[in-house]
Amino acid sequence: MEMFTINNVWMMISIFLVFIMHLGFGTLESGLTRSKNTINILFKNVMIVSIGLLTYTFIGFNLMYPGAEFAGEFFGFAGFGLTLPENGLTPEYSEGYTYWTDFLFQAMFAATAATIVSGAVAERIKLNAFLIFSVIYVGLVYPIVGMWKWGGGFLDALGFYDFAGSTLVHSVGGWAALIAVILLGPRIGKYNGGAKAIEGHNIPLAFVGVFLLWFGWFGFNGGSVLSADAGTVSLVLVTTCLAAAAGAISAFFTSYALFKSYDITMVLNGILAGLVGITAGADLMSPTDAILIGLIAGVIIVLAVTALDKLKLDDPVGAIAVHLICGIWGTLAVGIFGSKASLEQLGSQFIGVLAVGAFCVIASFIILFTLKKTIGIRVSEKEEIEGLDLHEHGMSAYPDFRMNEH
Repeated sequence: MEMFTINNVWMMISIFLVFIMHLGFGTLESGLTRSKNTINILFKNVMIVSIGLLTYTFIGFNLMYPGAEFAGEFFGFAGFGLTLPENGLTPEYSEGYTYWTDFLFQAMFAATAATIVSGAVAERIKLNAFLIFSVIYVGLVYPIVGMWKWGGGFLDALGFYDFAGSTLVHSVGGWAALIAVILLGPRIGKYNGGAKAIEGHNIPLAFVGVFLLWFGWFGFNGGSVLSADAGTVSLVLVTTCLAAAAGAISAFFTSYALFKSYDITMVLNGILAGLVGITAGADLMSPTDAILIGLIAGVIIVLAVTALDKLKLDDPVGAIAVHLICGIWGTLAVGIFGSKASLEQLGSQFIGVLAVGAFCVIASFIILFTLKKTIGIRVSEKEEIEGLDLHEHGMSAYPDFRMNEH
């Protein structure tokens, strides 16, 4: 019983750490965008957490974990709401933690998928359209994909491996972000005569956001051990940290080689690239493997941000490059590095990437295209130029420091 309590406490600590990541997303996104849209960014991040928790309670959890009778399948559903376990409020739900702890840990993950989209569509999406999208995507799409592996579905039967969600969390959000950016179009003035940098209004806030995310990742990956097993948790925390550090270093060198400048936003995104890259196989890698995965992720992030700009895909915070492209890299890295490395495993990883990508692209396109043709998804030119804070919320985040930002 003592070990059960220790496991449960570690899982609860991990819940708190993943919760902190939502604060990190909010500060990062608002810091990398203009001050006239700060309240809008923060409002979306508040609503995403709230929507995520409630939709996961009502439908998501039982879509994602429908039960053993759906093993190897594409879809299953165990009924609406939470099912109170037969033997009390806090039974030994698994080897290591209670039913309630498991639910809340998984619920914290659920909201992350929509938060990834929030940054990519910042400064030009209608609030009501984004919130409707979030309800459907977090409530239905994320848990169905999660079931394919974590709920014992067909990807699990195939041998696909995703320890903490490089594909099942990060690329699920990344695919939707990509479709949303394509359907929305770039911000006004972004690609007038080449790619123009639209600077964020508060880089210190973005810096704080990235370090809050790094801090939260100790729970995101460390909690995914699903117990307080000393050896595995310790290894996961080491590989997570080393990949993040390596991502920062290689993003630094790559961005300097390309642009001859010390770009802190590239280095910050390099940290996140390393974290996303290690997430699929954090428990399988040696320290050297983790460093190599992070180093490659740091190079990928700089090249991806540059490539997206050339394609005129306007992503104010680099969410597509970080979560989608590095999520794919991290998933494939399981078949290249670490204890599962093999051609067969690489094939399984590739099939998982394709399956999740196809489903998320189709689902997000249907949701967003329907919204575009009905209520519209983009604010007017006047609203975009004057700021969403003024037009969507009727207030300013910095009323004493109003700036004319066009």
